[in-house]
Amino acid sequence: MGKLPILVANRLIRLTGNSLKLLSYPVHRVFPRLRFTIPEYSRAKTRSAPSGPIPRVIWQTNFTHRVTLPVYLNYLLNRLLSLNSDYYYVSTEARDAYLRQQAAPEVYEAYARLNDGAAQADLWRLFVLWQKGGVYIDIDASIVWWLDTLLGKRDVLFIRSGRHTRLNNYFIAAAPGNPDLRQAIDRVVQNINNYAGEGVYDCTGPAVLQAVLKDRGDIPVEDCKYFCIQGTFANDYFQYLDHPGKKWTHIDPNDLIKAPAGQQHPRGERE
Repeated sequence: MGKLPILVANRLIRLTGNSLKLLSYPVHRVFPRLRFTIPEYSRAKTRSAPSGPIPRVIWQTNFTHRVTLPVYLNYLLNRLLSLNSDYYYVSTEARDAYLRQQAAPEVYEAYARLNDGAAQADLWRLFVLWQKGGVYIDIDASIVWWLDTLLGKRDVLFIRSGRHTRLNNYFIAAAPGNPDLRQAIDRVVQNINNYAGEGVYDCTGPAVLQAVLKDRGDIPVEDCKYFCIQGTFANDYFQYLDHPGKKWTHIDPNDLIKAPAGQQHPRGERE
């Protein structure tokens, strides 16, 4: 299949998403408490023989599954385009419990030192994809074509911004046991344990993937516009309507990491 149909779908999704986003402003102004529930688990609607090594499972996380209209519409679009995939929404509490039970002590201890939900989600997504495999998609990101077709026979997939070599981590797909994800997990743990004020992006975010994969010419890194786009339906206002100012970009880098247990934070703040 050529890329033109996917590019057309991308443009239509952008047009639809941005239009619905504009219409959602008056809706939430009139009904400020209106929220919609994303299910913790949604079983695949169709079953077919496995198409490739990447499990047809979608993983998402957020500080709440009670979301605004545009975030919910974004969820519905992703489910429509992934009918043969199971879906899991994982809460902040469930992330913590999962890593406490499944991760090595040094991984969980590093995770527990993170003061920011987005940074925690960065480490959790790497671990759950390494252990279980599947597709991670940010809560405000939209796939632009049938997920099964996008994944095909691949065993791993990363995306980048179209005109840049910079990798993104709002969409990652991998089979279980991917060694690059294992390396990324180890690098995040190292960054946390040797934190020097770099901030979320460099400590746990896309810069980690960039560092791990920079010398790997055999890794499929695709242009995001043919796979997944971000912020079309939902922006910061709608994603953080109940928690304004909580996006990771607002956190002081010096507050990102808690001091190790038994040690005082260098700025005298909470451990």
